[in-house]
Amino acid sequence: MRTLNLIFPSLAVCALFTFPGGGGSCRNKEAAFSKAPVERNNKLAKGVWGGQHIRLEVTDSGANIEYDCANSTITQPIVLDRNGNFDVRGKYMPEHGGPIRRDEESNSYSVRYVGHASDKELTLTITIPDKKETLGNFTLTHGSDGRLMKCR
Repeated sequence: MRTLNLIFPSLAVCALFTFPGGGGSCRNKEAAFSKAPVERNNKLAKGVWGGQHIRLEVTDSGANIEYDCANSTITQPIVLDRNGNFDVRGKYMPEHGGPIRRDEESNSYSVRYVGHASDKELTLTITIPDKKETLGNFTLTHGSDGRLMKCR
């Protein structure tokens, strides 16, 4: 009789963790929340986002972007709308191989960053509004350093 009393509670515990929707459901909701690229204030998640030929580091006040042969700065928070879209402006600075001369003038110009964040993926289009020219389309992943081939 005593053995029977111990077996029944053990079977009940096993059944609790075996049936779908049981013990794992809380963990799944928590995992889905941690994948969101949005912070509580609707800003794009801070940290590193990387992709082919691009590395974006998001901060509280904006972002720094590094490309193969250029870099950019965004000096305003990247706020997402309810669909995960954003549209911000920043400065783009082309680079070149070799040393930078002291008397070299800055050839930076204003650009527009239009993007969409979904889960841990970010699509980004960078354009020069004055020239109506697209500098690039990129797909980035949160937590990835990206893959850059710096011009030297």
